[in-house]
Amino acid sequence: MVPGMADRSRSLGRPFWTFWTAAALANLGDGIRVAAFPLLAAALSDDPVAVAAVAAAQFLPWLVTGLLAGALADRRAARTLIAAADVGRIVVLAAVAATVAAGVASVGLVVAAAFLLGVGETLRDTAAQTAIPRLVDDAQLERANGRLVAGEIVGNEFVGPPVGALLFVVGAALPFAVNGASLALAAMLVLSLPLTLARPAPGRTAPGESPAGAAAPTRNGALAGLRWLARQPLLRTLVLVGAAVAAADGAWFAIFVLYARDSLGLGALGFGLLLATGAGGGLAGSLVADRLIARFRHRHVLTWSMAITAGAPALLVVAPHRLAAVAVVVGTSAAFAVLNVAALSLRQRLVPGDLLGRVVAASRMLSYGCAALGALAGGALAAGLGMAAPFLLSAVVAVGATAAWCVVSRPAAPGAAAPERA
Repeated sequence: MVPGMADRSRSLGRPFWTFWTAAALANLGDGIRVAAFPLLAAALSDDPVAVAAVAAAQFLPWLVTGLLAGALADRRAARTLIAAADVGRIVVLAAVAATVAAGVASVGLVVAAAFLLGVGETLRDTAAQTAIPRLVDDAQLERANGRLVAGEIVGNEFVGPPVGALLFVVGAALPFAVNGASLALAAMLVLSLPLTLARPAPGRTAPGESPAGAAAPTRNGALAGLRWLARQPLLRTLVLVGAAVAAADGAWFAIFVLYARDSLGLGALGFGLLLATGAGGGLAGSLVADRLIARFRHRHVLTWSMAITAGAPALLVVAPHRLAAVAVVVGTSAAFAVLNVAALSLRQRLVPGDLLGRVVAASRMLSYGCAALGALAGGALAAGLGMAAPFLLSAVVAVGATAAWCVVSRPAAPGAAAPERA
C-alpha cells in the first residue's frame, strides 16, 4: 500500500480532532510567543548575541531533558504528560507577564523563561508524537501528520506572530498572558481525550525484528532510542542531515528580527506580518505533503525539502528587499512543512511502538540541539562578520546536507520509497 493513497475518504475521527484542536491552541500560544520573545529581547538589548541567546534557550532543553522526556513518553500516559507540561508552561508564562508588566524584565530573565518553556515543550511534543499512531489507522499517518503540521503552522506562523506583535505593541506583557490562556484551554481538551491515551503505548514489533527482540534489555533506559537509531542507517542518516538543516535554519532565523528591522525597515507589527505571510507557504506545504509523498516517495521529497529549507535564505544576501524576504519565508516554510510530514511519518512507521518516544526524543535532541548551536553561531557571525554571514552559512549547509542525504540514502531507496509495517 502506498502511503497517503489509502483511506483518504475516511474520517480521522473525533478523538483525533479533539487532539488536533488542543494542539492548535497550544501552537497558537507558541506562535504569539514566536513574535513576542524576539521583540522583547530586541527591546531589552541591541546585541545580536543576546537576542540570539533567547532563541537558543528555547532549543537547549532538548539537549538537557530530551532523552528523559522520551523515556517518560514511553512509560507514562500521553494525556497526563501533555496536560502536565502545559500547566507547567502556564506558570512560567504568568511569571514572565508579571515581570514585564512590573518593568523588571531583563535579557537574563527572558533567557531563563525561554529555557523553562522549552523544557515543557520537550515533554509535550514527544508525548504528542507517540499519541498519533494510537489515534488514527496506519494508512492515515501522512494525512493526520499533515493536518497536525497545518494546525501548527497556522498557529505558530500564520495567526500567532501577528497577534503576538500586535499584543506586544498594545502592552509588552499581554502576549505572554494570552499564551497562558490558550495553553489552559489546550490542557482541558487533552484531559477530555479517551482512556486509550491515559495508558502508556503498548510495544509492537518493528519491520524485520523478532518478537523476542522487543523485550531485549537494550529497550530499557533513556539511551535506548539513541542505541536503536545507531543501528538503523536510513533513520540515522535522516536524523543527522535533519540536524544540520536545523542548525542552518536556526542560524539565520535567530537574527532575522534584527535583519527585518535594520535592513528591511520593518517594525514590530511588520515583522509579525512577514512571518504570517510565510506561513501561507507552510500551510500549503503541509496540506499537499501526503500527495507529494505518494507521488515522488519519501527519499526525493526529503531531498528537495532539505535543499529549499536551508538554501533559500541565501537569496537575501543578493536581494535584501522585502519581496525577496517574502519569497524566502514562504519557500522555507513550505519546504520545512513537507520535510516535517515526511520525516514524522517515516519515523512513526519504522520505529517500534515501545521505543517511539525515546527515538523521537533522541532525534529531536540532536535536531533542536543543533538548532540552538546554530542560533548562537548565527548571532556570533552577525556580530563579527555582518548580517549576511548567517544566510551564507545556511546555504553552505544546504549543499552539504542534501548531498550527504542523496549519497547515503540511495542504497535504501526501495525501503524509503514506501515503508510498510511488517
